[in-house]
Amino acid sequence: MIETQGLTKRYGPTVAVDALSLLSPSARDGARSPAVTPDRTLDSMHVTRPKAAASTGTTPTGTALTGTATTPGTPVRPGTASGTRGARALVRAVGRAPLTRRAWAEAAYCLIGFPLGLVGGVLLAVALALGAGFTVSVVFAVLGALLFITGLQLARALGGVHRRLAALFLGDRTPAPEPLRPSGRLVSRLDARLWDGTGWRSAAYVLAKLPVGLLGAYAVLWWLTGLVNLTAPLRWAVFGQHPEPGSPEGMMVLTPIPFGGSPEADTFAGTFLAVAIGAVTVLCAPWVTRLVTEADRWLIGTLLGPGQLADRVRDLEETRALAVDDSVALLRRVERDLHDGAQVRLVAVAMSLDMIRQRLNEHEGEGAGKGEGASGGPLDVARLRQLVDGAHHNATEALTELRDLARGIHPPVLDDGLPDALATLTARSSVPVDLVTDIPERPTPAIETIAYFCAAELLANVIKHSGAGRAAITVAQLDGRLFLQVGDDGHGGADAGAGSGLTGLMQRVRTVDGRMNVESPEGGPTTVTVELPLHA
Repeated sequence: MIETQGLTKRYGPTVAVDALSLLSPSARDGARSPAVTPDRTLDSMHVTRPKAAASTGTTPTGTALTGTATTPGTPVRPGTASGTRGARALVRAVGRAPLTRRAWAEAAYCLIGFPLGLVGGVLLAVALALGAGFTVSVVFAVLGALLFITGLQLARALGGVHRRLAALFLGDRTPAPEPLRPSGRLVSRLDARLWDGTGWRSAAYVLAKLPVGLLGAYAVLWWLTGLVNLTAPLRWAVFGQHPEPGSPEGMMVLTPIPFGGSPEADTFAGTFLAVAIGAVTVLCAPWVTRLVTEADRWLIGTLLGPGQLADRVRDLEETRALAVDDSVALLRRVERDLHDGAQVRLVAVAMSLDMIRQRLNEHEGEGAGKGEGASGGPLDVARLRQLVDGAHHNATEALTELRDLARGIHPPVLDDGLPDALATLTARSSVPVDLVTDIPERPTPAIETIAYFCAAELLANVIKHSGAGRAAITVAQLDGRLFLQVGDDGHGGADAGAGSGLTGLMQRVRTVDGRMNVESPEGGPTTVTVELPLHA
């Protein structure tokens, strides 16, 4: 029996137990000691192997990459079937739009925002106009500055109200800017409030809300005129809203178009023309409202949110935290894989070699005890060969695991560049992949690694989840940025929300100031684009 307490003391009981489980049964019987009781076999061991991480994305606008580098790589899409599905989806979207909660919420936002924007815009315009008038005079310059400050505080307050309305009705939650906290003497505090950048941006929004609010009221008018026209037959038959016999004027049919006049219904049958006009108006109303709300949403994000510098600082803080978390997770994974895999096998090799050495020492000791020239008995060559084979097997497996671990950190295929690495990746795919690359300037190794992992992970998602018959990978360099686009003709429905694997890819891309966009409607196709800088 071999004494293993030294190995236990040197490597720890857990590693010694794992190493014992890698030895053959007879070797384990000879290696056991009271200090080590193996409770796991090789089949029950779980060795975590590194998996290639990946990340994906699209262009900021979500459109396909253009140019010679992308056209051949467009995913194959069935032409007629796809066009029919698209037309049907468009008809369904137009028909359902007036019945959706979003459409009514946007109409309510325009309805509430009009009087608020009108009153707030007029008050702010008056305050700023009076302030500007008084500052021209030396005597009333202080009063003019106070009016400016009052107007800016009013603009900040109104901006907060508009942000809350947008969050309530539009679901657009714009982060509030930092509150102004001036310090110092009275003159310093007044000067800080007078040059408040956030206040001036809020004032710009409140003033811009005047025309936008008017457009919103006009959008609500489409809803009202459409709904009124839909009730034309009812108003004619039940409420008697029809012209008197012999009257040259019929019942007016309302239209939201301010020019061209309005048609009239002279008979009851003519009221159904009003119904048709009302139906068309109601179907168009959600899209008119959406145009206004999208413009308002852009103004809110541009003028009522934090400034560009504050946004950049916040984004850098987030990406720095993501980079730190990613590096910590990578170190923990490497440590776990080394501890549970290669270290255990190397300890098993050391134990096998110790057992061989002890066998040889015992044989030499027996020979010395019988006198010079005497034999120490037959040497169990089969047993020694078994120990050597076990040590060789564990050493080979340890090298394999170390090689896999190194490949997970930096794939060796990237030594020849990203195009060759992607060619190797697509050649091993079980789904046919069209690969197009156009990279005149080679990115830095960190960017190449992220792009490769993104492509690998996205291609794995295509194989596992999309049900696609064909995929396409396009890599192109445009305007000093690297674009990686992965598309497939599968069933779509990929979600980049919380809990999805795409979330981890987004975070990894953000660590190098990149962006990712996912377009995956139900029924497909799916297009994911990653935008990365050329230099990390």
